[in-house]
Amino acid sequence: MAWKIGVDGGGTKTECILIDPSGAVAARHAGPGCSPSLAGAPRAREIAAAVLGEVRAAHPGAEVSLTLLCMAGSRAFWREFGDGLSGFGKVSTVDDSVPVLELATRGDPGLVIHAGTGSFVAARSPDGAVHYAGGIGWRFGDEGSGYDLGRRAIARALLELQGWAPPSGLGALVRERTGHATAGAVSGYFYDDPATNNGVAGLAPEVLRLAGAGDPAAGDAVSQSVGQLLALAVSVTNQLFPGKLPDSFRAGVSGHILNHPFAYQALSSRAPFPLSRVTDAPIEGVRLLLARMSR
Repeated sequence: MAWKIGVDGGGTKTECILIDPSGAVAARHAGPGCSPSLAGAPRAREIAAAVLGEVRAAHPGAEVSLTLLCMAGSRAFWREFGDGLSGFGKVSTVDDSVPVLELATRGDPGLVIHAGTGSFVAARSPDGAVHYAGGIGWRFGDEGSGYDLGRRAIARALLELQGWAPPSGLGALVRERTGHATAGAVSGYFYDDPATNNGVAGLAPEVLRLAGAGDPAAGDAVSQSVGQLLALAVSVTNQLFPGKLPDSFRAGVSGHILNHPFAYQALSSRAPFPLSRVTDAPIEGVRLLLARMSR
């Protein structure tokens, strides 16, 4: 085995590992998120180049034969970035969903349902092809994500403040977070925030806590949100694995949202196929991919 480099470049963090000829991790480095849609194209390139440079500098004499970029954002952008790298061997570029899928399926047919700040379903069909569903962003979907949980909490709180829904923990949460006690003021708080998506998604941990503590409104919000993400996953399996028994493919759940006990129970109790938790960091999935690519 030769030296290899792997990168997991997401919206919140960019991790890079250097693998030595024995398959061990010889160096690692982490930096800020490098999604070009969030950080901007120049900054995304800068971050990715920096983490690559740091692990390369740990063993300057190593001859790297392969570099795998698993990146969030535009595929064309990262292919262009990879084509411009020198001294990193053959450079391959895939979506950042692929390492999580690897953790869930270990290269076998199956799928992973992921929800964190955003959400997606990634799957590997029996012919080995990788497919991606959802992940269309907070403006247009991402059911089950932190943003979707926060959005549902705010919607419920606004109805409470208008007098059309009974009080709940969600209403109290939103009033406390915004410092406002009228529907108009709460609505204006979020509409006037230039980082609305981050502010809304930031409510998700408390929504999950309230759901786990037995708040009915929070429980409904979480169940409905992850239920819609599950419906997408079921649609994917019906198309990729038609007529297959539910236990004939692997299915995992990933991300801090779906691994929360309440959300996981809401998902697994309705899933028509067995689910398993994916708790390893995505960079471990990158390592597994690099190991398989050398075979």
